[in-house]
Amino acid sequence: MANGFLQLQEELNQFVRSDVWYLVPRQTNTNIIGTKWIFKNKTDEQGNVVKNKARLVAQGYPQMEGIDFDETFAPVAR
Repeated sequence: MANGFLQLQEELNQFVRSDVWYLVPRQTNTNIIGTKWIFKNKTDEQGNVVKNKARLVAQGYPQMEGIDFDETFAPVAR
């Protein structure tokens, strides 16, 4: 799990470096979007783990159109 923690920390550091993450005050009339960590292991031909990856994804499914959002788009970090 120590290696998984390092990958988790690296993903959070990447958010800071890319300037895509910031905290805002919670508004009382909005729903909070949850998040979930996804962990993957890349393996070589022999099945040995060569790289661990961690991704933080949004759980946007409880949102309601017109209440929590008006339009949708796919954000891409460049």
